[in-house]
Amino acid sequence: MLNYTLKLLMRMVITFFAIITLVFFVTRISGNPIDYVAQGLTPDDRRILIAYYQLDQSIWLQYRAFLYSFIDGNFGLSYLERRPVLDIMAERIWPSTQLLLSSVGLTLLVSIPLGIIAALNRTNWIGSAVLTIAFLGYAVPNFVLAIFMMLVLSYQLNWLPVVGNGTWAHFIMPTIAMAGALIAGLTRFTRNAMLDVLGQDFMRTARAKGLPERTVILKHGLRNAGITILSVVGLQVAGLAASGSVVVEAIFAWPGVGELLVRSALSRDYPVLQFGVITVSVAVILINVVVDLAYALVDPRLRRQVEA
Repeated sequence: MLNYTLKLLMRMVITFFAIITLVFFVTRISGNPIDYVAQGLTPDDRRILIAYYQLDQSIWLQYRAFLYSFIDGNFGLSYLERRPVLDIMAERIWPSTQLLLSSVGLTLLVSIPLGIIAALNRTNWIGSAVLTIAFLGYAVPNFVLAIFMMLVLSYQLNWLPVVGNGTWAHFIMPTIAMAGALIAGLTRFTRNAMLDVLGQDFMRTARAKGLPERTVILKHGLRNAGITILSVVGLQVAGLAASGSVVVEAIFAWPGVGELLVRSALSRDYPVLQFGVITVSVAVILINVVVDLAYALVDPRLRRQVEA
């Protein structure tokens, strides 16, 4: 298990280095940030600002300084806010984490029971109705669902607030918008995983022992189907952390990392954009490592291979 963990960590380090290199050079393609942030300045003030941010140096010297920032912890100042990037990002991480946790919680709370119901009722209208709803949810993009809820629940009915995260009511629409496609996808995967185990010999043996059907389904069926469900949940959470929150946070003006990335990209705020993308990338890498380790612990076959 130790060797397997070390291999995962080594792969994580290599992936992280590739990401930070790609982020640095891609952000430079968008143009000179001084053209955006230095409007109205005199030529002398413009030269001072370029020299202060070391934008007059070669691209390789800028790249070396960028790599060195990971050693000294100085990720620079925002071009727009003139504040340390770490302070700006620290204000955004927790709101994004709250929205991510609420979306994942809603996904698990809704999709797993629906998937089990669809599997148990695969031959009647209940299973068909669940699958139809899942396919519709999977086909609707999160930004379409977000705008639809804003128009109906906020502007028409005036039930829910739109902007910010001040109260629990602010969480309802962003959480549903982010979790919509995840619920649809995980419901289908849960149904298919449950169908794979319902006809297995150990399920018939459990029923032959006289166990209640609830125990047979939840303890024996869901426990074995959970190996597949775990991998799907890991991929969904990683995808949600990587890009799923960007559009939703921008629509609802949610003060998180996603909204900050959109604003930084539009304003060419290199330090904030770079560190924001790197923060999201680290979160995705860590989620994947945790899921791989959990998968090795849950699946006895993989655990034996790892320990061999």
